[in-house]
Amino acid sequence: MRPMFAPKWKKEAKLLHKGAKKFLHYKRDLLKPDRIDEIESRRADLLDAIRAGDKGKADEASKQLRATCEQALPHFPVQNAWEENVEVMFVALVVALGLRAYVIQPFRIPTGSMQPTLNGITIENDQGPDFKKPWLGQQGWELVTRGRSYRNIVAKNDAQVVGVRDKSWFLFTRTEVTFSDGSRIKIPAAEGETWNLLTDPPPPGSDRRMAKRYRKGDPILRGWVDTGDLVLVDKVSYHFRRPNRGEVFVFDTRGIPTSGISQGAMGGQDGGTHYIKRLGGVPGDTLEIRPPNLWINGVIAKEPGFVRVMESQGLFAKSNNAPPGYELASDRQSNHPRPLGELGDQFHLRDQAAPGMREYAALGDNTGNSLDSRYWGPVKEFNLAGPALFSLWPFTTGHWGFIR
Repeated sequence: MRPMFAPKWKKEAKLLHKGAKKFLHYKRDLLKPDRIDEIESRRADLLDAIRAGDKGKADEASKQLRATCEQALPHFPVQNAWEENVEVMFVALVVALGLRAYVIQPFRIPTGSMQPTLNGITIENDQGPDFKKPWLGQQGWELVTRGRSYRNIVAKNDAQVVGVRDKSWFLFTRTEVTFSDGSRIKIPAAEGETWNLLTDPPPPGSDRRMAKRYRKGDPILRGWVDTGDLVLVDKVSYHFRRPNRGEVFVFDTRGIPTSGISQGAMGGQDGGTHYIKRLGGVPGDTLEIRPPNLWINGVIAKEPGFVRVMESQGLFAKSNNAPPGYELASDRQSNHPRPLGELGDQFHLRDQAAPGMREYAALGDNTGNSLDSRYWGPVKEFNLAGPALFSLWPFTTGHWGFIR
């Protein structure tokens, strides 16, 4: 009789015989020798019954073979629902951390150095003594759609600001403020932005901002804080291509002298944190600023991102924060070397260097409020994290989408 016309019991018996063989192959390293011999014996009994055409013997042999296979491995305790959920969450966390470390990473923009291309955290203060927070529903809606949180913080005692300290964690930007009476508050903004809020501009002839004094009941922050744009950073591309001049990129600040907020007008960041800027130059380039233009290798920069800044195109024409074109580094930041601080200064980026030490330039689109390569020099190749890919949130800033 042809196999296709074999009775159903015989087909099922043959499939079981074949399945038991696969079971042995897949689980042999876990099976004890006596169990392997027993399974082989049961398979032989089943094969004899099939060849003899004895359905009764085949059914009995199949039953014995199934039982032997099921009992061959030790029984592990069955997980309950809680254990299964914990395992799933743990696996999801490991996958997420792996993606963040090697593929794509979310990054919160802390300062306004890239406005109006991208928004940093901004503080609106001094809304007047009659200021009141909106009702909870409006607060929740604005928090979700535009990242706005309302604050009405007043001084509890007569005190002066004696220090600010970054307390950010993951995507949550926080700065802890310490007062002379020992009290502390936390403000959801970057260290530099918070320092500017709590200090007065430097007096003529000085570059040091003066910490404010508050009397009991004085408003410290009466208004709202708008969160910076949340962007996704592509951490893969630079492994397969060279960075492109003019693109927005993220880099860490290891070895870059960006600190010193108490000595200047703009906020700094400690080494090991991250900046987001526009890639102003690649290895081998020579940069020069002749306001309002950026010159690269002896000609005015032609990349679209630079042109928008120099010619005040689009959002730059409407922004009060953006200066008309590129500015030289201000002498208020006297604690920095300022390689592009005077007319005629030229800044060359090394091309021939040890692996990881080739040099790039980082420039903020808002050059009047950007601590960048004009002040502290080059970004080394080992600092590069990747190009800024997508502005993910908030949704109402006009920046949602791919970053240019």
